[in-house]
Amino acid sequence: MAEILKKEKNVVYFNIVLPAKDIAESEMSVYKKNKGYFNIPGFRKGKAPKKIIENMYGKDIFFEDAINELLPQAYDKAVEELELEVIDQPNVNIEEFTHGEDVTVSIDVQVKPDIKVKKYKGLEINKLSDEVTDELIDKTIENERTKNARRINVDERPAKEGDIVTIDFVGTTDGEEFEGGTGNDQELELGSGTFIPGFEEQIVGKNVGEEFDVEVTFPEDYHENLAGKDATFHVNLKSISYEELPELDDEFIKDISEFDTVDEYREDVKKNLKDQVVASNKAARQEDVLMALVDEVEVEVPEVMIDHEVEQKVKEVEYNLQSQGLELDMYLNMLGSSLEKFKEDLREGAEDKVKMTLGVEEVIRQEDIEVSDDEIKEEAGKIVDQYFGDDPEKRDDMIDIMLNRDKDRIVASLKEQKAIDLLLSEAKEVEKKDSEETKENKQETEEDTEEVEE
Repeated sequence: MAEILKKEKNVVYFNIVLPAKDIAESEMSVYKKNKGYFNIPGFRKGKAPKKIIENMYGKDIFFEDAINELLPQAYDKAVEELELEVIDQPNVNIEEFTHGEDVTVSIDVQVKPDIKVKKYKGLEINKLSDEVTDELIDKTIENERTKNARRINVDERPAKEGDIVTIDFVGTTDGEEFEGGTGNDQELELGSGTFIPGFEEQIVGKNVGEEFDVEVTFPEDYHENLAGKDATFHVNLKSISYEELPELDDEFIKDISEFDTVDEYREDVKKNLKDQVVASNKAARQEDVLMALVDEVEVEVPEVMIDHEVEQKVKEVEYNLQSQGLELDMYLNMLGSSLEKFKEDLREGAEDKVKMTLGVEEVIRQEDIEVSDDEIKEEAGKIVDQYFGDDPEKRDDMIDIMLNRDKDRIVASLKEQKAIDLLLSEAKEVEKKDSEETKENKQETEEDTEEVEE
């Protein structure tokens, strides 16, 4: 029976005793697995007795592997007995041992920290309106016009802000070209702020066919090799164009939709936006109440939990980038950042995420939140329906697989959502100072988001 020797902050110290009998049996098991690797004079390979091998190589030749075979199971059993929620790999130490006797293994391991939630009922969240405003409808329709804009080439006048130019450029610092400073047939909207500050402004007023130099200074927070440096870009202006928006009339609506009039299309846009706004506000309220919960959490977050959260976030970003055909290194280079700086920037948010998780777990504990078998099966069915909803036989098989493989994860997810629903049901909606800004941000359509990302 394992027993906690002491606890310092979130580090628990305890011992595990491995019986001599179990060690001897494990050593014999290790011997049988490895005896074929030993060449002992006078014996065929793999036929030398265990005692002979120990006499030649030392009596502890199989000891370390025997301990490594026994320890994981003994450790897991001790963690279960002591009801520990470990958050990192343990430190293991065997100070001394005598062959043929019990072995005491000293363990110290980090566990989830003690946490206090000052309150979780009556949390204040932003009051949001699910109303679809005329401004939002107009903005959505305007986006559709922009998507269907006609590109007009112009040669007879100089470039001006808002134009789209095509350029070739070669950048140099201290008279030498630098990596990433060259581009051909690069399209650039003047005034978009896409390039280095000061670059786009120096193209305004230039004509097609002109070659000229653009002088800029890289920002201090740019990539370390270029940060703060002066640079010269030799630019060749190859074309100038602008986008002409179509007229918002019935003919345009017929071209882009199944509707015949602007009014019909507008009503459909309003209906779709209503669903988006409701869903967006639901997510916003959930995020708001969780951040309010974070403010009520008192805990000293272990660095290892923050590290784990940062690594998880990096993996998520890396996966999302790969789905877009980008590598993380390339993305960071475009931002003028590094992996180390990127991780450091994630740490503050990671600490809040850990506090959020611990806070929700404490709500689950205090409210004794449970889920039924029917709820678990229903949730598994919802997940499976995304992939096998049209194949009833396959669907049932996959539900059984999920219940066997992912039941713990499903249970944890359902408990978490029940806790969040409780927080929301008990929350107070108030007009906060930034409520108007929050409401505007939360009502951005998916198309707006895509445009920003592009």
